[in-house]
Amino acid sequence: MTDAVTGAFRRFGHLLHRPRSLRWRLFVILLTGLAAAHGLSFGALVLERTNAAKAMMLGTLEQDVATSVALLDRLPPEERGRWLAVLERRTYRYELGPGLPGVPELGKRGAEIARAINAGAGPGFPVVVESIPGSQPHLQAHVTLRDGSPVTVDVTPALMPLAPWLPLLLAAQLVLLTLCSWLAVRQAIRPLARFAKAAETLDPAGKAARLEEDGPSEVAHAATAFNAMRDRIAHYLEERVRILAAISHDLQTPITRMTLRVEMAEDGPEKERLLRDLSQIGRLVREGVAYARSAHGDVETPARIDVGSFVESIAFDYQDMGMPVAVHGMPGAILTTRPHALRRILTNLIDNALKFAGEAELMVTRDGSGRIAITVRDNGPGIPENQLGAVLQPFYRLEQSRNRDSGGTGLGLAIAHQLALAIGGSLTLRNRHAGGLCAEVTLG
Repeated sequence: MTDAVTGAFRRFGHLLHRPRSLRWRLFVILLTGLAAAHGLSFGALVLERTNAAKAMMLGTLEQDVATSVALLDRLPPEERGRWLAVLERRTYRYELGPGLPGVPELGKRGAEIARAINAGAGPGFPVVVESIPGSQPHLQAHVTLRDGSPVTVDVTPALMPLAPWLPLLLAAQLVLLTLCSWLAVRQAIRPLARFAKAAETLDPAGKAARLEEDGPSEVAHAATAFNAMRDRIAHYLEERVRILAAISHDLQTPITRMTLRVEMAEDGPEKERLLRDLSQIGRLVREGVAYARSAHGDVETPARIDVGSFVESIAFDYQDMGMPVAVHGMPGAILTTRPHALRRILTNLIDNALKFAGEAELMVTRDGSGRIAITVRDNGPGIPENQLGAVLQPFYRLEQSRNRDSGGTGLGLAIAHQLALAIGGSLTLRNRHAGGLCAEVTLG
């Protein structure tokens, strides 16, 4: 018995661990508990009904035996046979004669029936109750009337049959429990799904709608806290960008003065090194200002452009300067976007490809959902797979492929990534199988 219970609990535990979602786990637990409670209630009802039916059957049997034996005892022997059909019931009948030979061993139910027949017959009529074995075991009570005639009461014990509508009612109740459990779990999980979606689309600098602060008090309080957290993050980001922009802007004036003073100095190796260092510092400051402005790339007024023609014009500008920038597959695609921000994104990506690969290829494609992808490819050394995401962060530099002489402030890709998010797009980097890097800007 202990092993069976342990096995049942183990199987139940496996059932709970199979579904990975919280929704299914709560549903299984809630439905199992309700179904078990319903089963216990149904079992208790059936047990109480069985006991009541058994008590009523034994009471009826006792009274019926008393009446039938008294009637048969007072009837003339020749008339007793006509009354047997009248006295017959669903679970017992009367026979004239000694009946079948049986065994005296009686079970619990047989003993209860024997006591009821003995009580019904009374002390004036001797009764012997025996069990009749066979394919359908039953009991026979042998009663001797006052004139010595034997009468047999043949009893076939049977429970009161269940009503035909009871299984249908049980099935309907289980279906109702299942539906109520599913609705309860769905109502409980829905706020979590809303929070998960809000967290995935969290963009403090964007214009996404705030999380609705309604529903039960606990959910409304959590939504209020989430919106407050989002506002604090947005404030921190705005403050960080503002500080960066202020520092970068204020550094431009002293750098310009230092450059003028160095240029007025006598020519020599030290002058050239100082001018080169000041040029790098000035470029870093300009990139810092550009990055700070890229965080507010959504302030530009959107305009409708032909993406193919727009990308071709950028490539032609580079070609006019003698840069190896090629274009392929330029379909006619009209898109509403912020042209200046998109131009800055593409020029940063092209400059990055020219710097580390010496050439760049541009391509515009459209997928089945209507989104437009602008791809900038090169045949350079690429980026290690474990650093593809890190290079989109500001001031992150790949020391293996960049140095102070070849340039690289660590802000070019970060500015492109920031601007892509600001105009409602995305920037994805991946290495090409044949070698080189593929930067894809997805819009629409």
